[in-house]
Amino acid sequence: MDFGSIFTNISWDWKFFVSILSIILINFILSGDNAVLIAMAVRKLPKNQRRKGIAFGSGVAVVLRIVLTFFVAKLLQIAFLKLIGGLLILWIAVKLFVDGGGEEDPEKAAGTLWQAIRLIVIADLTMSLDNVLAVAGASHGNLFLLIFGLVLSVPIVVFTSNLLSILMDKFPIIILLGAALLGWVGGEMILTDPFIEKWIHPGKIVEYSIQLAFAVGVVMTGKIWLRWRFSKPAQDPETQKKMVDLSTHSI
Repeated sequence: MDFGSIFTNISWDWKFFVSILSIILINFILSGDNAVLIAMAVRKLPKNQRRKGIAFGSGVAVVLRIVLTFFVAKLLQIAFLKLIGGLLILWIAVKLFVDGGGEEDPEKAAGTLWQAIRLIVIADLTMSLDNVLAVAGASHGNLFLLIFGLVLSVPIVVFTSNLLSILMDKFPIIILLGAALLGWVGGEMILTDPFIEKWIHPGKIVEYSIQLAFAVGVVMTGKIWLRWRFSKPAQDPETQKKMVDLSTHSI
């Protein structure tokens, strides 16, 4: 591949700039759920480690997106891939919701950073399929636009994740809303799996209703899990308060 031609073969016409604007818009719209996931994953980290988790997790995720670009069209047609990915997202959503009210254990801080990064990479890899496909479509085969779109997702996700992680400290209900959003995304992935689409052809209203059910289901599962954990003895008052705050919020 002649990388010099990436820049020399650019046509600086209105279609090129329309494509750039389209890619920017796509990144802002489709990177939101990834940012929510990352913010929830790093929320329990000490503040001095949050930026490391966000930066490293986002960086690895973007490298994976670049690799995915060459296979995404075929990957999206593999039966059960999005179904398994959707179920994985639902599990991660419940876990992050519950962990949002869990104990802050200083002794586990070093391991928690890598746990957060692992969650970010696994979930972002699953959630990025549609994002990569959209950017690839908007680039119309232009390698410069494709690379631009993938690289642009890094600062958008990093900035949004940092902002959300700060807001989650002040407004715990954002954790609930974030878990519901991930539940919605997981439901959408399950419904759009080729195997599921082969048997089920719901209209938009039914499709949105099912996705809403997944979103509510994630929150309700998290609440039940929190109440079960809350009922266990030997919880310190601060942990109890966090769990009560999360379990009493509603959508």
